[in-house]
Amino acid sequence: MVRAFQFTTGIVLLLAAEFLRIYFIMPFPGSQTTRAVDLAYFLHTNIFWLRTVGILIIFFPVIHYYWMGSTRSKWIVSISLVVYLYIFMVTNYQIRADKIFYQPRVKTFSDASANVVKPEQVVLGVMVKNEARAYPLEIIGYHHQVLDTLANVPVMITYCTACRTGRVYSPIVNGKVERFRLVGMDQFNALLEDETTGSWWRQVTGEAVAGPLKGAFLKEIPSQQMTLRAWLDQYPDSRILQPDTNYNEQYKALEKFDEGKMKSRMLRRDSLSWNDKSWIVGVQIGTEARAYDWNDLILKRIINDTLGGVPLAIVLANDSTSFAVWNRDSLQFTFDPQKNMLRDDKTGSFWNFYGKCVEGKLAGQTLKNIQAYQEFWHSWRVFRPRSTKYGQ
Repeated sequence: MVRAFQFTTGIVLLLAAEFLRIYFIMPFPGSQTTRAVDLAYFLHTNIFWLRTVGILIIFFPVIHYYWMGSTRSKWIVSISLVVYLYIFMVTNYQIRADKIFYQPRVKTFSDASANVVKPEQVVLGVMVKNEARAYPLEIIGYHHQVLDTLANVPVMITYCTACRTGRVYSPIVNGKVERFRLVGMDQFNALLEDETTGSWWRQVTGEAVAGPLKGAFLKEIPSQQMTLRAWLDQYPDSRILQPDTNYNEQYKALEKFDEGKMKSRMLRRDSLSWNDKSWIVGVQIGTEARAYDWNDLILKRIINDTLGGVPLAIVLANDSTSFAVWNRDSLQFTFDPQKNMLRDDKTGSFWNFYGKCVEGKLAGQTLKNIQAYQEFWHSWRVFRPRSTKYGQ
């Protein structure tokens, strides 16, 4: 009886440690609504000792049953060990995040003349010291994070498809360029683990949420989301990340992601407003955050608002995909359907969708861009719980 209890305790410990270590950081039913990142990190960092304890507990009972036990006992022990080995293989070599989503083997950038990415595809655009690059969402959406260098400045391009949002960070941690791997997700947002300290960093905020560097933040680098055509209109000399042909099948699985027409409910857009998978544009000024409904933006094309004392213009381009947020500098904008441009009511000048005045008294002036993100409403709401909704 004692041996049976001892064996059962040890095998349950082994199975629970392997399964729960993955359960809390992968999209299993109920796992992403449980705030258990600290428990997940504990299991992750102590898995060797948990395995050791479990093996020591079952060692002598296993020897006893195989040496002196009945045929039934031997079968029960054997099946239990096979089940554990199966769970061990699956959780460590098949459903681990970094065993599903790999980094590019080959990073190729092309100018517009040699580019194979379609102009209507959505990209995350980055400009550093007059060097511009575009990263298609259907490429970085699979890889989740890509390390790069622009104008001798290291950057980490990140994208979480489950949150539908991208961020660009400086990968410099404690004075050195750090390498990261995808370790899983929490609250449906990607978690990245740094190579040096093993800390876990949240993609959507750049905050270390577990490990030695808990509470630290990565420095964010400004970025914009728009179609490749719109990006090249502004930055014709930009270079574009090309597909790594080693992952053509994985990219193909995301070919409807830009339009929000994925088969997966986790990645598919809800066309209604203010549901979990509804699209919003999110802006944060200081401690104040606000979400703007994508459907509202499609109808209006331009929303004039003030957030944190800053007058904003939230703008959707004619392609109904590219968006931007500007500091409107106290101007009030309306959409002029005849000229297909924006008109400020103060001077009557006309502005394009990139914030540049092209006609009128203010011709040649450009409004300052404000960092903004497209995101699923559930993601923005979870990570900015004090956010307000525009118009409500």
